[in-house]
Parts: sequence; C-alpha cells; structure tokens
Amino acid sequence: MKRIFAIVAAAVLAAGCGGAGGGSGNRLSIATGGTTGVYYVYGGGLAKQLSASIANTQATASVTSASVENIKLLAGGKADIGFSQADTAADAVNGKDTFTAKQPIKAIARIYDNYSHVVVAPGVNASKLADLKGKRVSLGPANSGTQVVARRMLQAAGVNPDADITKQQLSINESVQAAKDGTIDAFFWVGGLPTAGITDLATSKPDMKMLDTSDVLPTMQSTYGQQYVGFDIDLSADYKLKGTIKTVGIANVLLVPDKMSDQLAYDITKTLFEKKAELTAVHPEAKKLDVKLGQQVAPVAIHPGAARYYQEKG
Repeated sequence: MKRIFAIVAAAVLAAGCGGAGGGSGNRLSIATGGTTGVYYVYGGGLAKQLSASIANTQATASVTSASVENIKLLAGGKADIGFSQADTAADAVNGKDTFTAKQPIKAIARIYDNYSHVVVAPGVNASKLADLKGKRVSLGPANSGTQVVARRMLQAAGVNPDADITKQQLSINESVQAAKDGTIDAFFWVGGLPTAGITDLATSKPDMKMLDTSDVLPTMQSTYGQQYVGFDIDLSADYKLKGTIKTVGIANVLLVPDKMSDQLAYDITKTLFEKKAELTAVHPEAKKLDVKLGQQVAPVAIHPGAARYYQEKG
C-alpha cells in the first residue's frame, strides 16, 4: 500500500493545487473520500491523468467525507468531479432522504462496485447485524454514503441506529484505530476491494471478523430499490482472512455538475477510459472500467459530453 500512497502523493503534487472554476485553463477539483479508502487513491490517479491528458488542465484530489458531501460540493460549485455511490446519487437527483431538493448533477460513468463491510472488533460476540444491538458501533462519517447504507442495513435488521446502539460517526481511519484500541465494538465501511484501512486492521488483528449481511438484502431491495445487489467478499483473497461472506453491494458513479461544458465532460470521460491501464496501476478497482457498464448510471442522467464519447465507442 505504501507504493499506492506514493503514487497518489505524486499525483496530487503533480496536479498542483486547484479549486473549482476557470482562470487560465481548467483547475479541476476532484472530491473523493478518506485517505485509506479507494475513492481517494483512485481520485489521485485520475487527477494525474487529467492533468497530463487535457491541455491547460490542473486537477487535484481532495479528501472528503465521500458521497453526500461530494454531491453537495458539486452542487455548490466547490468541486468539478465527485465520486459517489449510486444509492446516494439516486437520492440526490430525486431530492429525497439526505437531500431536500433535486441536485444539479449528471453522471459521466459507472466505474466499479462498492461492498458493504461490517467489521467486528476482536473478542466481540456478534455473528449477524441484529447482534449489534447494545454495542458501540461506528456508522461512518457524517455526510458519507457509508452512513446512508449503515442506517438502512441496521433498520432492515430491526435495529434502530439512533436508539439501539451507542452510535459513533468515525472515518475509515478513525474506525480502524478505534477497533484496534477496543473503543468500538464494530464499524461499517462501504468501499472497494481491498480497502487499505481494513487490510491494515486484518494484518494487525487477524482475529477480527466480518459479518455476512445477506439476510437484510431482500428488505433493502424492497424498501429502497434494486441499486442494492448481493455480492461475495473472498476474505482470503482480499484481506488474508479465512472464508467468504455474502454482503450488500452498490455501484459507484463519477459525477459532474450539470452545467459543465460538453467538451470538458467529453475529455474527462475519454481520459477515464483511455488511461485505464495507468489507473489500474494506481488501484486494481480501475480494472473494472468498461464502456458498456459505464453507461449504466440510472436514475442519474448521463452528461451530454460523456454521451458523445459513448456514442463514438458504439
């Protein structure tokens, strides 16, 4: 993982320090997530490729709370590209749950899928979500897609996230540290495979557990929609732990403000797909980039600039 961080640090430095908006050329701000999550690593790699591939462009990846905050940054003109889970993006365009109004965003691509991780600290007795009742649980940071999913999963398991647990709102880095220190019993994390922070925890605390959450999937689908799907995590391949678990998965999308110019949206989409090899060297989740899959962003609309790229690719 040190090599990945070195690449990201180099990408951020190479990209210079940008903000949203114009000046001479484009300064593109990419809203990502926490530093040990996939969004940040992927976003750093994307910043480097955009800076190198689009004339007069400097792109930077910024640390955020992820999905909800990223969409708010895009809508407020404070970011130009944002990573988001598809469920949060669906809420944003429909103006529901976290969002009180429809958000002015468009998608440029579906990029890879997120896996729900429910991590139980060593020595804690819990084998399913309902067992978290009465425990100290981090739901992920405020304004994160992780927290949206965590609350929905707990409710589907019959656990009230505001009354039945001692709730904390920690980032992935803070959650990992708290699990090591024994100050929380469990935490939620929704991200790609592998997630560096969880790899770190599994290495130092191999007696940690991850819960199978497949029992709540039917309720989540019937309540919130088919953007929630069933996935397997091969713990041995991804985290050097034993076994395989079933969990809830959600697609990730790359979003832009709906007022972005068609040419810029086209250039970003083209760079994303045509620099797949370089992005895969930064994080293996970029291997999932696929032009056909990329267009599956409903209910968010595809930006016309991105649509032009997809049409060219047939």
